[in-house]
Amino acid sequence: MSYQFRGDIAYSDIAFDASGETLEELFSAAAEATLKVMVEDPATVRPTEEVQVSLAEESLEMLLFEFLNELIFYKDARRLFLRPQSLEIGGDDGGACQLQGTLTGEEIDPGRHQLDTDVKAVTMMRLSVRKAVEGWQATVVLDV
Repeated sequence: MSYQFRGDIAYSDIAFDASGETLEELFSAAAEATLKVMVEDPATVRPTEEVQVSLAEESLEMLLFEFLNELIFYKDARRLFLRPQSLEIGGDDGGACQLQGTLTGEEIDPGRHQLDTDVKAVTMMRLSVRKAVEGWQATVVLDV
């Protein structure tokens, strides 16, 4: 699981590519990249709070879009920095995709968390999730 920021996609926003051997690893990498944009050192975010998440969408792109926006929602509405503790991603015969998971993190503490850029939302620009030779890859652009 990894991510790499890209300066060649969006100039007023922040773009990154994420990868993982499984969809769960891919979504976790994308979540970690999103957290890294918001806080200088994601390792300072302790797992003191737990949130359950359950999402369903028609495509993997929309599932990733909703998942990352869910993390941003919790940052804005409950002042929580969260990361995936466990994720399970699946689908049904009709093509719908589901995500069930546990997110852990803590309330934002400016005294401990060196805040970086405020992420407003995930955009649809260049959003993609694709099967790769080894695992999965995604491209995401964040509105900051």
